[in-house]
Amino acid sequence: MDENVEKLKEIVEATDNIVFFGGAGVSTESGIPDFRSEDGLYHQKYKYPPETMLSHTFYKTHTEEFFEFYRDKLLAPGIEPNKAHRKLAQWEKEGKLKAVVTQNIDGLHQKAGSENVLELHGSVLRNYCEKCGKRYDGFEVVLNAAGIPKCECGGTIKPDVVLYEEGLDQETMQKAVWFIAHADVLIIGGTSLAVYPAAGLIDYFRGSKLVLINKQATPRDRDADLVIHGSIGETLDAV
Repeated sequence: MDENVEKLKEIVEATDNIVFFGGAGVSTESGIPDFRSEDGLYHQKYKYPPETMLSHTFYKTHTEEFFEFYRDKLLAPGIEPNKAHRKLAQWEKEGKLKAVVTQNIDGLHQKAGSENVLELHGSVLRNYCEKCGKRYDGFEVVLNAAGIPKCECGGTIKPDVVLYEEGLDQETMQKAVWFIAHADVLIIGGTSLAVYPAAGLIDYFRGSKLVLINKQATPRDRDADLVIHGSIGETLDAV
């Protein structure tokens, strides 16, 4: 077994108070594209940049184009959890993992069996009518709509995801801060730690071991007790 993976195994075995903080790299191994990698959305050619098309302003001013892009790139029917999702769910069932804090919106952690999942950027599996407030579970109501999805009352059905220019849910942020601040071990995986305020959550960690797992180096590698540059799924599966 790789020396760093062996070190991670020792860290995990020695505690029952782990929090995992993950980004897009956790879901790319299930086939969902991220934003910043070579094959990510930022490197694909569209009429507008992805961050523009996923902004609150674009949603309001180019609603139909927003939903075309949203259906094409953010909804992924048939995608299944990978080894990372399943290992984290296993650790939670074993009482070792207290929470998953995620920047992802795909719901794969819950599909794998995780229960205490704090979704910083919302979820494609939740939608609501902007006019009457009716909730719509799952993404089928958006995926199957022709053009702009409409509620029976006539209002637009908006995905419950945090768009650019929108603030994060403060209750979710407060819970994430609490779990990270009280963790003995914080494992960060699949994130470049470039998106704030989410990336700033690492600053609340006061525990004994900080582990960073990512294919590329991050600005916080120097702060970690253990750094593994590799696949998050393969790494966790080996523990």
